[in-house]
Amino acid sequence: MKQLTVKAIKQVNGRIRLPGSKSISNRALLLAALSSGKTTVTNLLFSDDVRFMLDALKELGVKLTINESNFEVTVEGLAGGFSVTSPTSLFLGNAGTAMRPLCAALALSEGEFELTGEPRMKERPIAHLVDALRSLGASIDYQEAEGYPPLKITGTNPTVDKVEIDGSLSSQYITALLLASPLLPNGLTLTVVGQLVSRPYIDITIGMMKAFGVEVEEPQENGFYIKPGQHYQSPGRYLVEGDASSASYFLAAAAINGGEITVEGVGKKSVQGDIGFAHVLEKMGADIIWEDEAITCRKNALHGVSMDMNHIPDAAMTIATTALFADSPSTISNVYNWRIKETDRLHAMATELKKLGAKVEEGNDYLKVWPLENPAFVDIDTYNDHRVAMCFSLVAVGGHDIIINDPDCTHKTFPTYFELLETIAVR
Repeated sequence: MKQLTVKAIKQVNGRIRLPGSKSISNRALLLAALSSGKTTVTNLLFSDDVRFMLDALKELGVKLTINESNFEVTVEGLAGGFSVTSPTSLFLGNAGTAMRPLCAALALSEGEFELTGEPRMKERPIAHLVDALRSLGASIDYQEAEGYPPLKITGTNPTVDKVEIDGSLSSQYITALLLASPLLPNGLTLTVVGQLVSRPYIDITIGMMKAFGVEVEEPQENGFYIKPGQHYQSPGRYLVEGDASSASYFLAAAAINGGEITVEGVGKKSVQGDIGFAHVLEKMGADIIWEDEAITCRKNALHGVSMDMNHIPDAAMTIATTALFADSPSTISNVYNWRIKETDRLHAMATELKKLGAKVEEGNDYLKVWPLENPAFVDIDTYNDHRVAMCFSLVAVGGHDIIINDPDCTHKTFPTYFELLETIAVR
């Protein structure tokens, strides 16, 4: 197994240009494929998850012109759903942002499809989405365990136009239904039952659908309506915003041991909810400067916080290691959906924090972390989870050597993370 020793860092200082957002990249590619016309997607993130989507679209007959050196892909839209004449199997790794939206789009397309992935993907639930699609008339079968991929999908043309879905596990299920809704001939009335987790990700979806010519109405709370007769139209060019979740590591680094760090590519005009991470750092005591397309963080005394972080589930992980360097405990609450991500993130973070010597309380949907003056020099298991690896690199920013096992797992969303961290490190 590959290991990376990140040596203690005295201070961080500098500017970071963020790579494109994974969530926006994969949404943009799918929207472009379903659109009329040709779309050039710029600042695209070339990471493992996005490559799985690109490979899937090619298998589905979408014509792509890829310019990786310029972070661009030009997509020739299909002006509607997918159509294949022979059974097509798509391997999607552990990319939830590919699995869930493609499941919905293919269920409303023509042909026979299999969606499969890595072993962890076969442990990530998809029953709420499948049940909703079946209620619309879709034909979807589980190939192995009930409620989990791999899936066999036989495309249909349902005429049902109303559906309910549980919103308590993943916003990606709602995103999948919304993105596929223009493929339904009678439109869609979508009602979310229970708590709607990670609402900011739904807002990203709705905003992007509008950019591609489809309006989503919200006649009531947790209710969405897409009127019939709407079709995606290419905007010509679509710029992928910098990844706000990735910004969290560099902003936290400044809060722990800055200098001053500026991240470029997100700011107060960002469409991503994870910029809310900077507000959490403000509550912890860091100095934050907001610009339209940049955020700057300066170190100040860090205090513990106790907050509901359901709205920033990915970025909230970064607080778990930042909390080690505060002056009082921090509680990250209402993050049950950490358990169904790339790994059981609640358990993974608690386990590795304890390995450092930290006092940690792991609840069903929360994590409480106490400050730690001298973390042990240990190797951190990353569970094939990119965010675990990046979170624990902050131990080095706090002035302590750390070993990261399987550092290449960051290729899922941020292949150059450790190289960029070195560019701002002072030793």
